[in-house]
Amino acid sequence: MSVIARGIRNAFRNVVRTISLVVIIGLSVGLALTMLVSRQAIDSKIASIKSSIGNTITISAAGSRGFQGGGNPLTETQLAPVSSLAHVTSVTLTLNDRLSSTETNLVSSIDPGTLGRRFGGGNGGGPGGPFGASGSSATTTFVLPVTVTGTNTVGNATLSGGAGGGGTLNVTSGTTIDASKDANVALIGTALATKNNLKVGSTFTAYGATFTVSGIYDAGNTFSNAGVIMPLSTVQRLSSQVGDVTSATVTVDSVANLDSTSSAISTKLGSAADVTSSQSSATAAITPLENIRNITVISLIGAVVAGAVIILLTMLMIVRERRREIGVLKAIGSSNVKVVGQFMSEAVTFTLLGSVVGLVIGVFASSSVTKLLATSATSTTTMGGFGGGAGRALRAAGLGRQNLTALHAAVGWDILFYGLAAAILIALIGSAIPALMISKVRPSEVMRAE
Repeated sequence: MSVIARGIRNAFRNVVRTISLVVIIGLSVGLALTMLVSRQAIDSKIASIKSSIGNTITISAAGSRGFQGGGNPLTETQLAPVSSLAHVTSVTLTLNDRLSSTETNLVSSIDPGTLGRRFGGGNGGGPGGPFGASGSSATTTFVLPVTVTGTNTVGNATLSGGAGGGGTLNVTSGTTIDASKDANVALIGTALATKNNLKVGSTFTAYGATFTVSGIYDAGNTFSNAGVIMPLSTVQRLSSQVGDVTSATVTVDSVANLDSTSSAISTKLGSAADVTSSQSSATAAITPLENIRNITVISLIGAVVAGAVIILLTMLMIVRERRREIGVLKAIGSSNVKVVGQFMSEAVTFTLLGSVVGLVIGVFASSSVTKLLATSATSTTTMGGFGGGAGRALRAAGLGRQNLTALHAAVGWDILFYGLAAAILIALIGSAIPALMISKVRPSEVMRAE
């Protein structure tokens, strides 16, 4: 009988011990496999984020609180020198505004909810009391204002739309507007268009003027799809904010020049503006992912070490139990290599059987464990106060949480290969010391002791 066959047969000499050992090793291998799957999902997401880093820089008024307002607006005059800086290819100016029900016939597509109504002035038409107590006038229905984004370049506009903000613009019907001209035309978000039964060519009123819908856009999220986009000069003129801008998006010729250009802009504008690059936003999104990756690495190492220790202790016990058998094998001519090979085959059999159990655990548990890690990281993520640039901080934090919850764990063939390699590594490490003990067994000493 070959050495390998004898080792496999010996693995089943004690069925109870074999089953117990296989289950324990299966848990260890399953944890290792789960951590490998989680790490792969996280690495894939990090690579995706890094590859999608834009070459843009956002400039906002210093002390602005995003959708909460605050700070003094920037002006076109202040931002004019930015266009002449090295590596700057374009500057998109944006002016965000809100239209109340008295300024437009549009109805917001966003339901304020109970909390929104309470803070929006209560049930009465008069001023609401503390925490939204009812006003004294006749009962009215509180409606959120409609957000307006004025821009000189539609493609790079930073959409206004509430806490979510942002969004990538995609005109789904009609045509875009010529944002460089002062004209009463607009792009309408899909949600707002549906709410108000608007289509391309429809008209609506805003700022006391009549606007024509040139196109309908989809920005990928509910808040941004509830807004209106108009030419910058039109919004400035009708809202009595000529020359003012809320923010600017600067496009740089290369991602490698983001940091240097961002520093140059900060130096040029001084304390009047907050400057944030897309690279820093990506870093904020990647940080929680890297935290989870570190957890998976530690858990993976722990699982492999635990499995190796289990095999080590088991094989030590088996070697001590079969000391006489080892002596007999050596006495009849078996070399150390053959005897060690037999016991290592037994150890590999244990781990391979455990790997089958671990594979089942990994397939069914990897997705849940990855989501659990993501949920744990999300719940421990804290956010600072609404200081300068709070709107951007909210978006960055939101992006991080979105990336955590968007992790997709799947067991591929490469993971199975790594899992098998980990199992064999566990067997080899765990049987190394017992193999050394076997090589030192002398047949004469064993026979004398017996």
